[in-house]
Amino acid sequence: MQITKPSTRRKNLFQAPKHRRHKQFSASLSSDLKRQHGVNAFPVKTGDTVRVIRGDRAGFEGKITSANRGKYRIFVEGVTREKVDGTAIPIPIHPSKVMIISLNLDDKRRKERLKRRGITPQKKRAPRKKASASTKLPVEEAEKTKESLEKKKPVAKTRKKKKPAKPATGDAKKKSSIKTSSSAGQSKMRKSGGK
Repeated sequence: MQITKPSTRRKNLFQAPKHRRHKQFSASLSSDLKRQHGVNAFPVKTGDTVRVIRGDRAGFEGKITSANRGKYRIFVEGVTREKVDGTAIPIPIHPSKVMIISLNLDDKRRKERLKRRGITPQKKRAPRKKASASTKLPVEEAEKTKESLEKKKPVAKTRKKKKPAKPATGDAKKKSSIKTSSSAGQSKMRKSGGK
């Protein structure tokens, strides 16, 4: 079942455990890397060289210095802004807004994951043969199958009838008679002026 409620999606995003957050850190690969590894996107890691492709800093390239999984942001070397006092601070960028130019493959597990996810080249298939006369159904058999399909028409569903309301029981009759008698008494009291 797919969740469509926006508040639930946001809750799942911000309360996600770290192994799920790792997948959210994916960025698209450059066209060279796509051809080389057979993968379109891969989670970013510190040490990867990336190019910013969205936002005010689009076009900047640099290595990823750090990643903040809690806030879903990465920091790229050279993408900074100056504070009033003159110190430079790094600008946080969402991983989906960058493209990986070169991968940091120091980690053995990362290499294995890349190979496992990569598309293996498939064998070339032989061209399909055209259907011969022996594989085609004779005309009589084709007519029989059409007739059998026509006979099997969908059956219309019937609705269940609602059960009639139960008649009032003895207790219910007493209660209704009490209500009517008390209301009759009140109307008499009003006419007589409370006497």
